[in-house]
Amino acid sequence: MSTASIPAGTKWWSGGKSPFNVSYGKVMMWYFLMSDAFTFGAFLISYGTIRFSANYWPDPNHVFSTFPGFGHANLPLAFVSVMTFILIVSSVTMVLAVHAGHHMQKKQVEKYMLWTILGGIAFLSCQAWEWTHLLTGTHNVLVQDITTGKYAIEQWAQTTTHNPWGPAVSEEQLHALGLAVQGGEHVYLPGPKAFGGYFYGITGFHGFHVLSGVVINIVMYVKAKLGHFEERGHYEMIEKAGLYWHFVDLVWVFVFLCFYLL
Repeated sequence: MSTASIPAGTKWWSGGKSPFNVSYGKVMMWYFLMSDAFTFGAFLISYGTIRFSANYWPDPNHVFSTFPGFGHANLPLAFVSVMTFILIVSSVTMVLAVHAGHHMQKKQVEKYMLWTILGGIAFLSCQAWEWTHLLTGTHNVLVQDITTGKYAIEQWAQTTTHNPWGPAVSEEQLHALGLAVQGGEHVYLPGPKAFGGYFYGITGFHGFHVLSGVVINIVMYVKAKLGHFEERGHYEMIEKAGLYWHFVDLVWVFVFLCFYLL
C-alpha cells in the first residue's frame, strides 16, 4: 500500500490501553521486572550449580545462628526470619497504599507509604548487621579430631582477614585462633570460597534493589504529600512502585530458600 492512500491525520497507537489493556508505564515496568527476573534467575542457577557440585558446603544452621543482643544463643535462622517477616509486612502495607490510591484516599496513601519505607529501612539495617557480624563477629565453625574422626562445633573469633568459608588455615593459625588442641589434632574444615562470593554478591544485589525501592517509595511519598497525584486524578505511579516492591519481596523468597534453608 502506498503512503498516498493513507488518510491524513491517521492516529496510530501511542501507548494507551491497546494492545495490553494497561497503560504504557505499566507495560514498561513489567518488561523491566521480567528482565530483572532473568538476571536473578541466572545468578541463582549459577549458585545452585556450584552448591550441589561441591563435596562440602557450610551448614546454614551454623553460619546463621546468631541474633542481635544474644550472641551465639543457637538460634538458627531466627534473625533472617525476622528480616523476612519485615519485608513481607512492608509488602502488605504497599498493597494497602495501592488500594487507598484506587479510592483517592490521600492520607491513607501517605500513611501506608511511610510504613513501607520504614519497613525497607528496617530490612536494610538488619542486612547491614548481618554482613558486619559475618565479617567481624564470633562464629561457630566445624572442626574435626584427626585421631577419632569426630566432628565438633567450636567458637571462632573471626577477623576481617579470616573467613569461615575461605581457604584452609595452617596449624600455626589454628593455634593462634585457639582451635588447635592436644598438639594440633583438630583441623579446620572450610567451605568453598564460592559460598562467600555468591552470598555477598546475590544478597548485596538484592539489597541494592531494596535500597532503590526505598528511594522510589520516598519519592512517591513526597509526591503524594504535595498532592501531585490528586492533580493528575489517579495514583498509578504508586501502583507501578508497588509492582517493583512486590518483585523485590518475591526475589527474597528465592534468596532465602537458596542460602538460608538449603
